[in-house]
Amino acid sequence: MTRLFDATGAATATTIVEVGPCFVTQIKTLTDDGYEAVQLGFDQVRQNKLNSPQRGHLKDGIPPVRVLREVPVTDLEEVTLGDRIDAGMLRQGERVDVVGTSKGKGFAGVIKRHGFAGGPKTHGQSDRWRAPGSIGSGTRDQRKKIGRRFAGVMASSLIFSSRSRPLR
Repeated sequence: MTRLFDATGAATATTIVEVGPCFVTQIKTLTDDGYEAVQLGFDQVRQNKLNSPQRGHLKDGIPPVRVLREVPVTDLEEVTLGDRIDAGMLRQGERVDVVGTSKGKGFAGVIKRHGFAGGPKTHGQSDRWRAPGSIGSGTRDQRKKIGRRFAGVMASSLIFSSRSRPLR
């Protein structure tokens, strides 16, 4: 997420997305696999970085890629093995589905993970500055409430999805 300035100096919020190049590495058909999809590969690497099964899968003139993902398609006749797909197929203003995973941040407390305010810094509270405060009743229901926000692993995944047209 960043901003771009036009000729008049007005700022526009912008999301910069790196798109491809992706390569068609496999075509899944209804007769062979039970569904229609295209397997795309991206993040090119050197040939010696792949193991033997990966090299065998990517042999027919397809560049060596690190990541493989499947995309449903509506028309398999327009797709051939080894096709290059990049941002040139998108039009300005078109909506696409974006799915990604953010970097894991390890174990985090409630202040960093959920934005809690923390306790008071005075009046004898010497060890409760970054604590979550009360987490439930002390006399009844000695269990954690479902949906209560606690400290834990902060490895959120970014999943942004919007309605888009399928790959043609």
